[in-house]
Amino acid sequence: MSEPVSAPPIRPRTGTRIEFRNVTKVFTNQKKTETRAVDGVTLTVEPGEILGVIGYSGAGKSTLVRLINGLDTTTSGQLLLDGTDVVGMPESKLRTIRRGIGMIFQQFNLFRSRTAAGNIEYPLTLAGMPKAERRKRVAELLDFVGLADKGRNYPEQLSGGQKQRVGIARALATNPRLLLADEATSALDPETTHDVLNLLREINRELGITIVVITHEMDVVRTIADKVAVMEAGKVVEYGSVYEVFSAPRTNVAKRFVSSSLRNTPDVVEEEDLLAHGGRLFTINLTEDSGFFSAAAAAREEGLSINIVHGGVTTLQRQSFGKMTVRLAGPDDAVERFRTTLARTTDIQEITR
Repeated sequence: MSEPVSAPPIRPRTGTRIEFRNVTKVFTNQKKTETRAVDGVTLTVEPGEILGVIGYSGAGKSTLVRLINGLDTTTSGQLLLDGTDVVGMPESKLRTIRRGIGMIFQQFNLFRSRTAAGNIEYPLTLAGMPKAERRKRVAELLDFVGLADKGRNYPEQLSGGQKQRVGIARALATNPRLLLADEATSALDPETTHDVLNLLREINRELGITIVVITHEMDVVRTIADKVAVMEAGKVVEYGSVYEVFSAPRTNVAKRFVSSSLRNTPDVVEEEDLLAHGGRLFTINLTEDSGFFSAAAAAREEGLSINIVHGGVTTLQRQSFGKMTVRLAGPDDAVERFRTTLARTTDIQEITR
């Protein structure tokens, strides 16, 4: 039996540092066909950070998580948790590593035959914690996730959000330093998703736990993450702060995700409607240094009419950015001077048929 763990109160602690060094995972099917689910990933998650990993189905994001907790074995490269390479580590040692990792699942994965309290208590029983300490710890966790009065309820008596809170409490039971959330909000409605993400953010702030969130929803990344890794075909094609990726996405896949969340540019139908009303349309990146308003003032003096027809501004990580679509009407040479002036300080793109 493993050594019993104690039941200290929930308290701030240092999160796990994760380092991927050219990590690859190759699956081989019965026909000997190889699939690179993770392909040469190199990135670092600092202690206490929240990393959002986003990608479409088949991008490799769930495999990335399974490599962290050792449920899948890395084909090549190094994967370090607090400086210890877990690649090739024997199962007996991996079990000790996993004790410091909490998992939160899309479908909750609760035992239907156990109460909320019983589900939370289960990993503590496996860890050999004495019964009195287990009960104290469970009560503390239920209170922490806002379910102090639901301990005797079975999963079928709980809402989706309450089930996920039980799942989060269970994940925190053994005082992990790392939480892995694989599509943890995909089965929830928007309001409940917001509540669960706020809880995870609170856990991160109060306990300092490192959190890796796997998702296909950019709104989840926008709400909770510090950094974001965009995956496509097993590769991390874009990585940076949430502000950097949202304000200036470089790859097509990142641009698609960002546009689905921000909706600050017109879609195809809206473009056709706007073009039908004449003038020339331009979409402009807005930042503190974009220079739009000074360029617009100069253009108006040259006889240009400038109307804002679409746009939006967002604040992330205490910085604001956005896009604005404007209709220009007036002399062509004045339009070109306006475009040239703005292009020196920001991105400006004309919308054409």
